[in-house]
Amino acid sequence: MGSCGDQRPSLADCVTGIKARDRRPPPHGLDVEYILFLHRWKRAVTKIAREGVTLAYEDTGRGDPPFLFVHGVACDRSYFAPQVEHFRRSHRTVSVDLRGHGESDCPHQEYTMTDFAGDLSWLCEQLNVTRPVIVGHSMGGVVALVLAAQYPDLPAAVVMVDAPIAAIDGPPSASDPRRRMLDALKGPDYANGVRSFVDRMFLPTDDAARRSRITRGMTSTPQHVFASAVEQVWNCNLPAAASACRVPTLYIQAAGPRPELGRLGDLCPQLAIGRTVGAGHFNMLEVPEQVNAMIARFLATTTMPR
Repeated sequence: MGSCGDQRPSLADCVTGIKARDRRPPPHGLDVEYILFLHRWKRAVTKIAREGVTLAYEDTGRGDPPFLFVHGVACDRSYFAPQVEHFRRSHRTVSVDLRGHGESDCPHQEYTMTDFAGDLSWLCEQLNVTRPVIVGHSMGGVVALVLAAQYPDLPAAVVMVDAPIAAIDGPPSASDPRRRMLDALKGPDYANGVRSFVDRMFLPTDDAARRSRITRGMTSTPQHVFASAVEQVWNCNLPAAASACRVPTLYIQAAGPRPELGRLGDLCPQLAIGRTVGAGHFNMLEVPEQVNAMIARFLATTTMPR
């Protein structure tokens, strides 16, 4: 079974993007494009098979608690590169390509949050990752919450980075605009459907080159993966997952409104909420220093299970 479509730019494109700059960023700098270059072309990826499906991941750094980074729909493990680069100095960090994404296999199946969570639990067992802090962006944040509910002894804490939580009020009705969006993702004009889906994730002030690169990567995701994963995010039992989560939980909101956060806090009373300034949905790439600082402060002020 082959891996999913390559979402990475060519090596020449990466080199061109940083040619005018010193390739050696300051030890504690946050040169995001340089860090992405490293993660795409320099870091070793390991692959492991679970029931015939190959999963790709990176495992770097040392120290407890370990981190498990979980990307969003139509993304890959490199989207958390600035966080890995920051936290691996004092923590073990594992970042994974979910099935259907990046260099992992993309079988024709439904891409449920339960299956993603099962893969991650299994991977942690194989790698002897104990009590990780699970950091998930977008759909990955929903997966992190579902994992905490289904495998309560696994995580030490959950961090949801601008996760879509509209499902906290139940699946979308037949007249919900999200249904039309899903129809577009399932239809013959898939590429335009993806662009429409992605365009609303950015602020006008977000980095234009990064926006273009993200859009290209997301539109290269196989249609059966993208459409299924989006539908399953909306249909998952998020209220049950939130109610069952018992570990410390942080939600880092981007600039867009999340009116459902109050309901999430009612169901998950240990929830802490932060919000980044001046960044759209991909805030962990746009303002990594803000996201990293919030995660670090959350860990420093939280008593986690061991």
